[in-house]
Amino acid sequence: MTETMPAVGYRESLPISDEASLEDVRLPVPEPGPRDLLVRVEAVSVNPVDAKVRRSADPGGGVKVLGYDAAGVVAGVGGEVSLFEVGDEVYYAGSIGRPGTNARFHVVDERIVGHKPRSLGFAEAAALPLTTITAWESLFERFRLGAESGGTLLVLGGAGGVGSMVIQLARALTGVTVVATASRPESAQWARDMGAHEVVDHHDLVAGVRAVAPDGVDYVFSPRTGGAIETFAEILRTGGEITAIDEPEGLDLLPLKPKSITFHWEFMFTRPLFEPPDMIAQHDLLERVGELIDDGVVRTTLTTTLEPINAGTLRRAHEMVESGHMVGKVVVAGF
Repeated sequence: MTETMPAVGYRESLPISDEASLEDVRLPVPEPGPRDLLVRVEAVSVNPVDAKVRRSADPGGGVKVLGYDAAGVVAGVGGEVSLFEVGDEVYYAGSIGRPGTNARFHVVDERIVGHKPRSLGFAEAAALPLTTITAWESLFERFRLGAESGGTLLVLGGAGGVGSMVIQLARALTGVTVVATASRPESAQWARDMGAHEVVDHHDLVAGVRAVAPDGVDYVFSPRTGGAIETFAEILRTGGEITAIDEPEGLDLLPLKPKSITFHWEFMFTRPLFEPPDMIAQHDLLERVGELIDDGVVRTTLTTTLEPINAGTLRRAHEMVESGHMVGKVVVAGF
């Protein structure tokens, strides 16, 4: 008889206000592949990508399980696993190409998993992986920043999950001046707490940036790129760079050409989807950030914990994320 487990999934794309938008289900416990870990999930985080997939990827009556961020305990390992053992506490962001983490047990390739920071609980750790990977790859792979790097970095949405980690990692590991955007006093204060040197109102970006960086900025990190390219072209210095994580339709980059501005895409699921030779880079960066957390250099971005992991609680978490007013991260913990 196949062992089953509790999970949360959906059968059709519905507004989160509909009780059927996320449902409690029972599914077979998955079997780990050769490089996989079987993880007993203790906490998951909800990100904008969860809501986006729920709204746009209709499973056609089958059950689709969402969830990417997770923290838990290794309950089993595949035959070729070398980085972890049963009993290890881990955190990771999974793959958009595989079933999600909103389940009691989850399988994930060990090359994209890190050991959970020792100083954090499961909920605190679950807030971090997806945003940490996105921030790290943006700063150190797209912008190619390092300890000696200078200039000015503009972080749009500084109080969001990814923005919070971009600010922290830029302050900890580079020499750039960090300017964050915010729209409310509480989000502005959060961005400062994360380490932003300056915070400007994103409703009047040109004036705000000019007030603190009269000569313009060198780098722009953007989770909201649609309709902003001309503004970016104005506030960036010649030869500046943008890294975007959204996918606005009909994006026109021609305004960037006169200043020879470089445009990068960042998609943290690229490595899990395509398994390039350097796939283990995500394991390595999660290990490094875990050290920074345990050393007190970087902190968790958890602001709200909901319990337990079930359909009703996850619907509440999706509602919070879809509101667009989140400061930090929401985590759902405990089966």
